[in-house]
Amino acid sequence: MIKTGVIGCGYWGPNLIRNLNAQPECDLAYISDLDKDRLNQVGLLYPGTTKTTDYHEILKDPEVEAVVVATPMSTHFKLGMEVLEAGKHLFLEKPMATNSDDCKALNAEAAKRGLQVMVGHTFVYAPAVRKIKELMDAGELGDMYYVNMSRVNLGIFQKDANVVWDLVPHDVAMLNFLFGADPVSVTAVGHCYVQRKLEIEDVAFVTLEYPGGILAHIHVSWLDPNKIRNCTFVGSKKMLVYDDVSPAEKIRVYDKGVDVQPHYETFGEFQLLYRAGDVFIPRLDGLEPLKAETGHFLDLISGKTKALSSGVDGLKVVQVLEGACQSMKEEGRRVDLNFET
Repeated sequence: MIKTGVIGCGYWGPNLIRNLNAQPECDLAYISDLDKDRLNQVGLLYPGTTKTTDYHEILKDPEVEAVVVATPMSTHFKLGMEVLEAGKHLFLEKPMATNSDDCKALNAEAAKRGLQVMVGHTFVYAPAVRKIKELMDAGELGDMYYVNMSRVNLGIFQKDANVVWDLVPHDVAMLNFLFGADPVSVTAVGHCYVQRKLEIEDVAFVTLEYPGGILAHIHVSWLDPNKIRNCTFVGSKKMLVYDDVSPAEKIRVYDKGVDVQPHYETFGEFQLLYRAGDVFIPRLDGLEPLKAETGHFLDLISGKTKALSSGVDGLKVVQVLEGACQSMKEEGRRVDLNFET
């Protein structure tokens, strides 16, 4: 069993704690939070786990092999570096850090010590996303044209990050995984409506271009009346809609498209042929993404697998976020992306 500690029992930490505790290969030895009341509240569910407001207790325990950090992103670099310097494998929630230089420093420290770094890009482990990857790799959608994505809700407003840093990591990590490639450029526009004095954008429109001319348009907002997590994938053969909010039918594959006649002599003979076929709803397994993710982290430490969301993947996502914010500051200028790992 892998003795593990978790730092952070706030919004997301309890979900990771619950799934780690359910893993047969995990010995959940510690949970830590600065808020004693919150710590005790979560700790009631795990009576055999040591509770501490001082995370250094976790780092000083020589039997602890792995540490999960689920704290505000402004603390990720400091805590992550301390975990690695203590000789522990590291799981960092997204985004990996607040800038790419800090991500590179974490990866370098891990490589020097022979430790694993994994970033919590949860959607990479979602059964629906895995199914989309399977369909794309099998050529079911044909050549990919573009993707349109919406990730909006009313809140939760962040104080240490704008909406791009808060929500776009999910979509960039998912697209990089699905396409097996990194975007070549980014353009973005955004605005501060609620937190104007803090200059924190609460709505943004981000467009990525991937190799082969594939476009991905991402709308993120903390100012929408409805919770929407919707992605439309348009290919040359078929189209696919992924609705993560749907309780049952998360994926629908539409046999719809437009075909151009291969041969014509005059403009008058040119015709577009519209195709409208069946709708296919693939079966998905019911595995909770966080269960798959935490299990993958433990397998990674044991040498059973390679990381699907490694420190390098986390770095690339942060580099895209930096490019998007640069584009927003420059009124939507196209920013070419050059990934240095």
